[in-house]
Amino acid sequence: MAQQDAGASSPYRLDEKVAVVTGAGKGIGRGIAVCLAKAGADVVISSRTVGDLQRVAQDIRDLGRKAYVVGADVTQEEGLEMIAAAAEQAGGPHIWVNNAGGLPDATPRYLTRTPAEKWDAQMDLNLRAVFMACQVAAQSMQASATVDQGCIINISSRAAAGGSIKNGPYGASKAAVNSLTQTFALELAPKIRVNAVAPGPIPTENFNASTNFPDDQPIEKTLRVPLARMGTPEDIGHAVVFMASEASAWVTGQCLYVTGGL
Repeated sequence: MAQQDAGASSPYRLDEKVAVVTGAGKGIGRGIAVCLAKAGADVVISSRTVGDLQRVAQDIRDLGRKAYVVGADVTQEEGLEMIAAAAEQAGGPHIWVNNAGGLPDATPRYLTRTPAEKWDAQMDLNLRAVFMACQVAAQSMQASATVDQGCIINISSRAAAGGSIKNGPYGASKAAVNSLTQTFALELAPKIRVNAVAPGPIPTENFNASTNFPDDQPIEKTLRVPLARMGTPEDIGHAVVFMASEASAWVTGQCLYVTGGL
């Protein structure tokens, strides 16, 4: 019993919180959703593929937390409104994680060879959708009598820092997410904290589909990862739990790089 009491008082616990995670059907999104549930949150999970979400929902329920499935396209405002409505019915949202993103066609590109329509598709998914979601999340949190201090967390990328050869559109979109995060943090303080988490290389399905590393040696050696391993979705999930919890109550407008030292 003493151990349970200590856990309940931990600044890293998210008991009685309702979290939203977009792009939660697999990979990093699934890792984030499960880590939030382990910390005590009920979770609204969203993606365009409901079948994937159902499996994640069962994982969350197996942890003793509630899961709410919303099939939605985050590039459309009506999809974001559906997610917010589900979170409000669940008693939140207290936490909103904008994880949906990536390469729309799993194809990295040089800036000099990127057609305008491919640029637009990248910005719609990684930037415009995050911009709209931050607005919807903020409106929902500000209107809720149950949210004392809300938390928005945008998933950025190591590619946002510096140049990103052969992945320029993606890197630019994530750098813009960092700037957007800083400005929303200023505009929404003190009611809502806004931060970002930037993953390094994590071998998700999207990552594997969009890279072409040699098969004769581990990817972490090719990339020269200082901590000598690739990241996992749980590595990002744990960072998100920190950013969502009271442990980071005096942190806003920041981007936490979780990259293995890269």
